[in-house]
Amino acid sequence: MILVLGLIVLIAAAVVALAGIFTNTGAAHDLTNTFTLFGHHITGSTGTLFLLGIIVGAAAMLGLGLLLTGARRTSRRGATARHELRDSRRETAAATQDRDALAEQRDTARTEAATLADDRSAREQDTLAEQRDTLAEQRDDLAEQRGAIAMQRDDLAEQRDAIALQRNDLMRGQSGAHEQTAGTRTGPMLQDDGTPPGPDATPNGDGHRRPHLISRESESH
Repeated sequence: MILVLGLIVLIAAAVVALAGIFTNTGAAHDLTNTFTLFGHHITGSTGTLFLLGIIVGAAAMLGLGLLLTGARRTSRRGATARHELRDSRRETAAATQDRDALAEQRDTARTEAATLADDRSAREQDTLAEQRDTLAEQRDDLAEQRGAIAMQRDDLAEQRDAIALQRNDLMRGQSGAHEQTAGTRTGPMLQDDGTPPGPDATPNGDGHRRPHLISRESESH
């Protein structure tokens, strides 16, 4: 719509300019007064003067258009720069948020790692304490077993000593019995009156004389 309107205005201006130029030419439309521009005298018809005005106006419009185009480009560049600055600020804010989030995650990971390390060290210490207690209990059990073994050894030593004493007593008893047996002798039995039989004593029923034991004590008596 704006393009159509601009085209209509341009055509109307061109028609007016041509009409003003061609209707004001000739000797009847000569300039009666001198027209000076930057020290130059312009001669001719009023149509020529109108054409010069159109040219100056076109040049002015061209300069105005270039100025507006430059301003528009500058404004576009400024808007683009502002948009880019806004986007950059947004990206910077997002990067800052991401950095803060990463820093929080790193701190959280460090805290969790420290907590896990503390828990692991505590568990290891508890395990070592339990192992130490178990070893202490085993040591105490071994000490008790060693004490029981020592007591059994002492009992066995006592039993061995008792057996040795019993063996010694038995050996002394057997040696005494041998000595008593060796100290007895065999002799003829006494007669009814208490006197030993003579060489002509009568043997017993089987033809042998009956021997009898006479101890050394009875000899001493």
